[in-house]
Amino acid sequence: MKTTNIMIVGVGGQGSLLASKLLGHLLVGEGYDVKVSEVHGMSQRGGSVVTYVRFGDKVYSPVIGRGEADFIVSFEKLEAARRAGCIAEDGIIITNTQEIDPMPVITGAAVYPHDILEQLKTKGIGVDAIDALALAIEAGSKKAVNIVLLGRLATYLDIPAEKWLSAIESCVAPRFVELNKKAFSLGYNSR
Repeated sequence: MKTTNIMIVGVGGQGSLLASKLLGHLLVGEGYDVKVSEVHGMSQRGGSVVTYVRFGDKVYSPVIGRGEADFIVSFEKLEAARRAGCIAEDGIIITNTQEIDPMPVITGAAVYPHDILEQLKTKGIGVDAIDALALAIEAGSKKAVNIVLLGRLATYLDIPAEKWLSAIESCVAPRFVELNKKAFSLGYNSR
């Protein structure tokens, strides 16, 4: 089996650690060899963060190079654009449509580029955009954006939804399990 490469990108505080932990747990349970990278970037609230998840029959390195990502799961549009060079020719960027202003925009030194997704599409990049924030709020917490996006990612992978829900039960604190299951289902069924 070909190794599948998934990048999870976002801003510190958005739950990329939980997303990569849950994804890794699920894939190991499915019998894959899995490598999950450490967080690269500033994991404190507000800094750019990227983690790599690679799975297949045998995976030797957790690192994903330029042009190798089958999927980029982005918690914010600008982060999707920053990592677009990593997407494989037939890869897909699954992105939240939310905009979080980086420090240069906050200070007035730059302007947030609002046509990011259109620019990616004109370059021939597959973009699957979803208002994950609205769905997370519908599920009960804006912090569930990460799980909504995993729900959307699940529609591309050949693993039954029930297995994803079981992984949520294993990886999420019991008091948040039902909320996260709802967030996953909203992302999964939003196509």
